[in-house]
Amino acid sequence: MSQTAPPPTAGAPSPQTQGRDWRAVARRVAQGSAVTSVLAVVVALVLGAILIAAANSQVQATAGYLFARPGDFFAALGRTIADSYSALFQGAVVNLSASSAGDFLRPLTNTIGHAVPLIFAGLGLGIGFRAGLFNIGAQGQIIFGAIFCGYIGFAWHLPVGVHLVLCVLGAFVGGALWGFIPGILKAKTGANEVIVTIMLNSVAAFFLGWLLTREAFRKPGSSDPLSPTLDASAHYPSLFGTRANLGFVLAVAAAIGVWWLMERSTLGFAIRAVGANPAAAQTAGLSVAGATVWTMVLAGGLAGLAATSQLLSTSAQQLNSDVAGTFGFDAITVALLGRSKPLGTVAAGLLFGGLKAGGYLMQASTDTPIDVILVLQSVVVLLIAAPPLVKAIFHLPDEDRQARKAAKQARLALRTEATA
Repeated sequence: MSQTAPPPTAGAPSPQTQGRDWRAVARRVAQGSAVTSVLAVVVALVLGAILIAAANSQVQATAGYLFARPGDFFAALGRTIADSYSALFQGAVVNLSASSAGDFLRPLTNTIGHAVPLIFAGLGLGIGFRAGLFNIGAQGQIIFGAIFCGYIGFAWHLPVGVHLVLCVLGAFVGGALWGFIPGILKAKTGANEVIVTIMLNSVAAFFLGWLLTREAFRKPGSSDPLSPTLDASAHYPSLFGTRANLGFVLAVAAAIGVWWLMERSTLGFAIRAVGANPAAAQTAGLSVAGATVWTMVLAGGLAGLAATSQLLSTSAQQLNSDVAGTFGFDAITVALLGRSKPLGTVAAGLLFGGLKAGGYLMQASTDTPIDVILVLQSVVVLLIAAPPLVKAIFHLPDEDRQARKAAKQARLALRTEATA
């Protein structure tokens, strides 16, 4: 006797509906910014592999008789790329050939050490980007944070703990002060923040150079532009005896604080509203000028904290003319890759810190030019700045393109009706 299938339960989705729901979820994921960022890194690694192979002498030699013995060429190609990226991994994450736990995790702690200033500065730049401000002044803000932090570190002799806290606060205040200048100029006069912050970078660099020639900032008995060594009481405590120190914990705490500020606070709402539509925000009663100033102050303060990873660690401990390195400019890439979100910025900072830490081992063990790392970073920036290009490479759905197409069709329809 045949049995009929029971009727579907009321409210339960049918298999067809479930299929559509899964497709809709997959489509939303594919259109997400996180997927675009990951795929941008993948494309950069592929292009990096091509450059690594092209720069290798053995690959070049086997390419000379490619058609006679193609196996030699492809063997050299695979070995070169595998060795280079293996060295990159072992220099950035874990050393698989290490004989002790400390050596095994040393690459990861090196990555963290390189990532901390990028995370601090990237968080500050991300706040500016979400407010519609393109802050290029992180370099100068790091320098001013270093000036305040360094002076407190070597001129004030304070107890352990108190000294460290005041150095960190000094770095924040110094960066915030240098961020306040373009903020107030933008708010009161409409000055372009890009031009102002770029000029202030040069002012900060020359000002630091001048300070290092003054007796108050110069190391006694030295003619080099170096400050006295910061007191040991101002140093970050090391984490488990590694290069990673309390600065990383502070950077993660800053990321959590920025998330709360932007997503849960009134000031964060005002910053996001001004970034989305300044005119509408002002109409709603929000102070555009106030949000602009606060954005630049917070961005500068966070960038200033990046200086603490240089001065309060066991590696530098002295003010010098190169104290900011290129962290202020590299942080722009980190903020863009992290989509100006705290979690994304932390992940992007660790990625670029790993590339820098692993790049040295890759160069030393495989003779791969470290400039390949700079190419990888540049390609990531290019692809992050052009999401449609990534989506076109991987044939991902582009919602913006569909919206533009629909708008174009609507305009054509209206034009046709008008001429009819």
